[in-house]
Amino acid sequence: MKMTVLVPAAGSGTRMGGNRKKQFLLLGGKPVLAHTLKRFEDMPEVQEIIPIVPEDELELTLLHCVECEGLKKVRRLIPGGQQRQDSVYNGLKAVAKGTDYVMVHDGVRPFIKHELISLLLAAASGCDGAILAVPVKDTLKEVGKDNMVKRTLDRRVCYQVQTPQVFRFQVLMDAFKKAYAEGYYGTDEASLVERAGGKVAVVNGSYGNIKITTPEDMVLAEALLLREAKVNASMKREEHPG
Repeated sequence: MKMTVLVPAAGSGTRMGGNRKKQFLLLGGKPVLAHTLKRFEDMPEVQEIIPIVPEDELELTLLHCVECEGLKKVRRLIPGGQQRQDSVYNGLKAVAKGTDYVMVHDGVRPFIKHELISLLLAAASGCDGAILAVPVKDTLKEVGKDNMVKRTLDRRVCYQVQTPQVFRFQVLMDAFKKAYAEGYYGTDEASLVERAGGKVAVVNGSYGNIKITTPEDMVLAEALLLREAKVNASMKREEHPG
């Protein structure tokens, strides 16, 4: 099985504020995007990683997120498009022939775990694709344009969708082509596949698989990174006591 990971990281990050795009903010001394790419570099299921970044940040990405980390699976960088869907489509068109599965993962989700990737691939093997999602914790309200509550949603059937999302390559490509032919833009890749009639499985994700969007998310990310370092150090001590 041949799998390519597309990592869209071409957003402007307006909710983060400041002059530096969120994917290039330093987390533990390294750009957020570098952490994300390294996760997939270490996964044996992945044959190639294609970061999709702003055109004016291609050199920065190469120097500070690829070469500095010694990443071998990143063999090309693709410039992003106007919207996320356009960026992912640019990446799709660069995927090598013979690829079986394409996985799409936000460049600003640096805490994805290998075990979740294994679960996703197992789920996708029986349908057209699979996504990570977690049950919502809070009460959800549908609100009208007048800022008045229209109804309360049943949170027992509501999930917060994450990435990665993985699909059979041709299924995803066909879904993108159909969406563009009909002028449709979705909020994630699964919405395009669903709209084209594809079957998408849901795999329980992790609340630790955060997407860094606001300054508060960076505070949480630093805490998660510190916790990971402590856990890894403890495991090494157990493996090599004394």
